[in-house]
Amino acid sequence: MKLLETINEPADLRQLPRTQLTPLAHELRQFLLDSVSKTGGHLSSNLGTVELTIALHYVYNTPRDRIVWDVGHQTYSHKILTGRRERMPTLRQLNGLSGFPKRDESEYDTFGTAHSSTSISAALGMAQAAKLKGEDRHAIAVIGDGSMTAGMAFEALNNAGVEDDINLLVILNDNDMSISPPVGALNRYLARLMSGQFYAAAKNVGRSVLPGPMLDLARKLEEHAKGMVVPATMFEEFGFNYIGPIDGHDLESLIPTLENIKKLKGPQFLHVVTKKGQGYKLAEAEPILYHGTGKFNPAEGIKPASAPSKITYTEVFGNWLCDMAAVDKRLVGITPAMREGSGMVRFHQEYPSRYFDVGIAEQHSVTFAGGIATEGLKPVVAIYSTFLQRAYDQLIHDVALQNLDVTFALDRAGLVGADGATHAGNYDLAYLRCIPNMVVMAASDENECRQMLTTGYHYPGPAAVRYPRGAGVGAAIQQELSSIEIGKGVVRREGKDIAILAFGSMVAPSLAAGEELNATVANMRFVKPLDVELVKRLAKDHEYIVTVEEGCIMGGAGAAVAEALAAEGLAKKVLMLGLPDKFIDQGDPAALLASVGLDAKGIAASIRQRFAGGEPRLVVNNI
Repeated sequence: MKLLETINEPADLRQLPRTQLTPLAHELRQFLLDSVSKTGGHLSSNLGTVELTIALHYVYNTPRDRIVWDVGHQTYSHKILTGRRERMPTLRQLNGLSGFPKRDESEYDTFGTAHSSTSISAALGMAQAAKLKGEDRHAIAVIGDGSMTAGMAFEALNNAGVEDDINLLVILNDNDMSISPPVGALNRYLARLMSGQFYAAAKNVGRSVLPGPMLDLARKLEEHAKGMVVPATMFEEFGFNYIGPIDGHDLESLIPTLENIKKLKGPQFLHVVTKKGQGYKLAEAEPILYHGTGKFNPAEGIKPASAPSKITYTEVFGNWLCDMAAVDKRLVGITPAMREGSGMVRFHQEYPSRYFDVGIAEQHSVTFAGGIATEGLKPVVAIYSTFLQRAYDQLIHDVALQNLDVTFALDRAGLVGADGATHAGNYDLAYLRCIPNMVVMAASDENECRQMLTTGYHYPGPAAVRYPRGAGVGAAIQQELSSIEIGKGVVRREGKDIAILAFGSMVAPSLAAGEELNATVANMRFVKPLDVELVKRLAKDHEYIVTVEEGCIMGGAGAAVAEALAAEGLAKKVLMLGLPDKFIDQGDPAALLASVGLDAKGIAASIRQRFAGGEPRLVVNNI
């Protein structure tokens, strides 16, 4: 790692002769593999962007020139080259490096990304700001082919294409195709030619000296010639100068092309082709398996996991989806590009004609489901809680307002651990419960999750079931597709003085706290409609009310309970426990919950702190 150890910032990289960049790329790729195998993280995507990252920092004067990485799960090389190499052992850990770009982590992280398809909009904003401020600097958006499926990317392209005097470069990192050597050599030549000053000058001269009919003919000939060898026309119709495709692992192609593009004015579009997992044969062969990894031995690769003692909520959903599809031919499964993450692989295999992956297009997925529902079919949208935020208008306007029969399976509800604040599902209870016609459920265990999915599916309107990432509590799962009564909670433990009203994943720690405090514990199950009768009964029989949820306190389930008490004219001492009004960074999920007082110990401690002082009869109850 002799070369890599000399690079503490991109300025050091720019001092290297070009002949040393390929050896540096080999060192960087090996360092990435060794590092991620020890911490876990996104591997395939990062192995695929090593040369591109080196080339960008080599050609452009970062951080003055701005690089925006779409999604950001391919930025580990960027982090290593921008002064964070020594911190890589802390990746995705509490108080460690984020797995995504983060503005308060480094000046080189120009824009925080983790949801897809935002890079072009952000980079365009930076380019426009530079123009308004009279600053001569460049803005570069690096976006993957998967992220180009989102409407937001095309909205930005449409906006940028009319600006002919901004320094904006959009790089399409295409890792879904390969270039054979002959085509690669030709592309290298074409890319360097079309990005060169001669080519740009020739086009400008043509505009100024050719008469109208001849100019039109010249343009058609140019488009035809380029169209024979490159897929340029779509992006050039947006107003971009298209260059490529070029081999994204060939520094001898990347660097001269970027140097030429840097001299051009107006919106530029560079199409580079990379390979996920490049340089590590196991990841090249199975890029999805190595997309997000835990710790593993690079020499052996990822070994098949032993059967877990507890099934995950994602597996519960996947099994339920197949079981329900077997008994109801109206069921249609929809995912916005999260087949594996949402547990839909088996459904796709068994019911391919009823499976729809719409790509990274959350807004479209929801309205698409609404359209299907209008025809009497039964769409189930499998989507992460954090990604449903991106389709909030569609949820309200296109589904709930029309009371359409769409079931939402919300995975990754609550804190998600290593992916941090951008992927945490902290707000769904608050943003769903205010929507008319919605039924909102929170599962406390695996079997209840299955029952709630069935309940939501049979409800003739929009319904959402939220469940956390990872394994459940180990509850036995009943195979029958049974429903539960809508709007009814259950008391899980009878106690005195204190009633803990727990929602979803917080039922288990609340029961443990209830044992310690001799408190009554209710599994509320429904956030909307709330079981108001149960709330009233518990309020009348207990001195203190405590609500516990793995979601934001403001506007959440606890607020629903407080609203119900106020509506009934019941003045009670209420303690609302949940996620605080701040973004919570990455870390071990259990440690994160403990840090905000949402483990059993923390729940009990919060209740003692709030209610114990000066109350002698509470001391009798071990408070």
